[in-house]
Amino acid sequence: MTKLQVLNREIVACRLCPRLVEYRERVAKTKRRAFMDWEYWGKPVPGFGDPKAKLLIVGLAPAAHGGNRTGRVFTGDRSGDFLYKALYDAGFASQPTSTSIDDGLTVSNVYIAASVRCAPPDNKPTPEEFRNCRPYLEREIALLPGLRVVVVLGKIAMDTYLTILKSQGKIERRSAFDFGHNRLHRTGPDQPVLICSYHPSQQNTSTGKLTASMLDAVFLRAKEYLN
Repeated sequence: MTKLQVLNREIVACRLCPRLVEYRERVAKTKRRAFMDWEYWGKPVPGFGDPKAKLLIVGLAPAAHGGNRTGRVFTGDRSGDFLYKALYDAGFASQPTSTSIDDGLTVSNVYIAASVRCAPPDNKPTPEEFRNCRPYLEREIALLPGLRVVVVLGKIAMDTYLTILKSQGKIERRSAFDFGHNRLHRTGPDQPVLICSYHPSQQNTSTGKLTASMLDAVFLRAKEYLN
């Protein structure tokens, strides 16, 4: 078993945050009417992807009836549909959809993680929950030594990543890096390039704040830096 697989087992077994444990398990029991025939995952959702990845994608948290149901990050909801279509178009994913953990999807040269691993009530983790979960992302980054690009989906994911860099002494302050869609930052020598993106939430995509072509541009830019 690899160190990344060991870490993923630790993530799945985590019960550090009582509010998140109660919520994720309650949702897994009550379910949504459309998914009554599903056996919900109802546990923390580990990272997913290529252990030799040069591109890391960091999101916010699993959706209550998406990753919390399927057990795979960005799987089973509209955000995932939007993200994996862009990854497919850019050549990182084997198919444009992500519906279940056994749907045959594979990704190449990319690893996908989240700032918080459990579905939070109202999609809003507390500061303490972010702090509890942050070491998992920090360890994932350490176990992906080939990283050359980090794409953060939303400002919260950006803040999570920058907090890790600050704690490691790699940046002096987070405020030196402003958030904007497809904005690129260099965080220091020998550090991965940081690219920001709006989060592919249903709110952002349904209002046109984030379009398919806008997300495509982010991953095409990332691919340029990988090549």
